[in-house]
Amino acid sequence: MNNLDKTEFMRKTLVVWLGALICCALWGSAFPCIKIGYKMFAVSDADPFSQILFAGIRFTMAGILAIILGSIGSKKILKPHKKAWGKIFILSMLQTVWQYIFFYVGLAHTTGVKASILDGTNVFIAILVASLLMHQEKLNSKKILGCFVGFAGMVLINLNGSGMDFHFTFPGEGFILLSAVVYSFSSVMVKEYSKTENPVMLSGYQFVLGGIILMIAGAAFGGRLTVITGKGILLLLYMALISAVAYSLWGMLLKYNPVSRVAVFGFMNPVFGVVLSALLLGEGQAISLLSILSLVLVCGGIYIVNHENTNHKKETT
Repeated sequence: MNNLDKTEFMRKTLVVWLGALICCALWGSAFPCIKIGYKMFAVSDADPFSQILFAGIRFTMAGILAIILGSIGSKKILKPHKKAWGKIFILSMLQTVWQYIFFYVGLAHTTGVKASILDGTNVFIAILVASLLMHQEKLNSKKILGCFVGFAGMVLINLNGSGMDFHFTFPGEGFILLSAVVYSFSSVMVKEYSKTENPVMLSGYQFVLGGIILMIAGAAFGGRLTVITGKGILLLLYMALISAVAYSLWGMLLKYNPVSRVAVFGFMNPVFGVVLSALLLGEGQAISLLSILSLVLVCGGIYIVNHENTNHKKETT
């Protein structure tokens, strides 16, 4: 497949929807898996450095998997050239180090339900950054409307969860919001850097670098994983696979499409997160009239933004 054919393929509506939904389903499963992982490895809510060590191990493994899978797919070993290392470092700090320091610590101090809805604010931020700061695309009323419709769906599904309330703490909900801000900037930078770099290569090496930084930081300040079991290792491998597959695929979608067209699917993360948190953690009910209505709103928001993009072929991509 030549570059022109690949570009046309990656911009197809079915490819964007299916690819983005696969990413969101994988990320949605991460919410309960992280909490289950804490229990399996005996990581206390009051031990942030063990949480950071746990994250570092996961992302180092994820980076290795992404590089292996990407090398197999491209039939050559993915190696960054000298000038790419600066971009890899910036992405590793945004997408892995700071995002997950904030996210892992925040998740330990709030519910999976609240974390999923607060994390969804990254959609708004990413579109604003791409439009107003980076000028990668234009901000218009349909994008804003689509975001509000999708966000309404996120709020609605979380009204159905027992883990949702209006209690706010900086180490909990505050850190989740900071994680969303950092991730928004990383999405925009992936779009920018993918103009000249392989997005799978960027994803793999930034995970390895960021994961090593997290492991060193966690261990240096006393982080330990004292309980290690076969089931725990299998869960860790699955969580590494989540990142390796989802971020690589997401990066490819961002490379060939406007940020808004892809980022708006982030509203599906809380839908998957809430349903899976309900099934695996017992936080709320998985299926109800509210969850169905929220799904309709989220899909409606996604459609509004994507329909706008398909009707504006001249928009910067």
